[in-house]
Amino acid sequence: MDHTSNQDNQQLFSLLTSLQKASKDLQKTPIFSTHEPQSTLEPFLHLEKDANPILSNDPHLSKLSQLLCNLKALLEKLQKYQGYTLPSILRRQIINYKIYQVAYSIDTEIQAYLDRQSVQNLVETLEGSDDEDEKVKVLAEFEKRLSQGFDSYFQDLILKAKVFSILELLLCDSSCSIRIQDQVALVIASLIRFNKDVFVGLVLMGPTVRALISMPSCCSIRVLSLLIKFIRIPLVDELEAHKEIPRIISLLSSENVSIQVGALDCILGIAYYGRREAIEAMLEAGLVEKLVKLQRLEKQSNDDENGTNNGGGSKSDPKMECDEEGYVGNCPFEGCVARFAVQLEAGEMLSKKEKIEFKLEILRRVREASISEAETATIVAEVLWGSSP
Repeated sequence: MDHTSNQDNQQLFSLLTSLQKASKDLQKTPIFSTHEPQSTLEPFLHLEKDANPILSNDPHLSKLSQLLCNLKALLEKLQKYQGYTLPSILRRQIINYKIYQVAYSIDTEIQAYLDRQSVQNLVETLEGSDDEDEKVKVLAEFEKRLSQGFDSYFQDLILKAKVFSILELLLCDSSCSIRIQDQVALVIASLIRFNKDVFVGLVLMGPTVRALISMPSCCSIRVLSLLIKFIRIPLVDELEAHKEIPRIISLLSSENVSIQVGALDCILGIAYYGRREAIEAMLEAGLVEKLVKLQRLEKQSNDDENGTNNGGGSKSDPKMECDEEGYVGNCPFEGCVARFAVQLEAGEMLSKKEKIEFKLEILRRVREASISEAETATIVAEVLWGSSP
């Protein structure tokens, strides 16, 4: 019985997808044309014949069934006015415009139905299924739908189904696999893109940000970096208020280069959008010292690659790991102290006096953290030349 039901659902989904494509093709057809676009109409007429028996089984599709009947009537009416007299041409244009309107309504109705099914399937799978692959699949499909752009009806479905709360529970569930949590994190970032005005508040009020920092995975830190760019000052203020900034700084000591890179992106965002308290929290957590060390290790790695490392690189080689994660060319920690100083000086929340004070503090900490005069001179020069005067 379940197998038969799945087949029927698959058949319905295939039909609706084809009808939606055909309706989009009809909408693209020029309304004011003097010839009949048979190549566009014939596939629709063929689909309409197959649609009625299938659509009649679902009461939610009664409006779509009626729209198809209306479209068929318009297409039949269009066939009566094929002459080139002025009245025939005018009637064709009027009918073509009505066809466009009905095609648009069909497209909208199908998308609304598919969205309802999508959200319902998402909730049922996330709450009731034990299949990890299935959960990842529905999350990826949901993320893809969000990427198509804002839709008020789709947003209402999401809010009524309390999708964000379900995602938040999964993100904070320690028994949930990292694979699922990573996909959940990507969906949350997509929700922010979908409508920042609605979903930013949900992110700030809940445990989402703390969960992303706690995971941590390459994906979660990348999503946190995206959230800082999307939400900006309010999120940085929340990070500082809940003492989360030192935890982000600690990720620079991770053995995973991708996590280190994600943490650096977060730090650069905090430097740009952070108030004085946030910058002080970073410096007190030893940020400059960690950046100096990363820059030193990277230079040593590059020196080894240029001749002193005859082994051709090891598994822990930052350069190699960066390339594996898609970071090509210069490794991401090159000049990272100067990049931090530039972001801080270009930032929105600090006064000119505060920027000068922090710049002097960075230089002081660089001198203390450096292991040689040459290293000190190099980094100090980068900070001075990299920042505006």
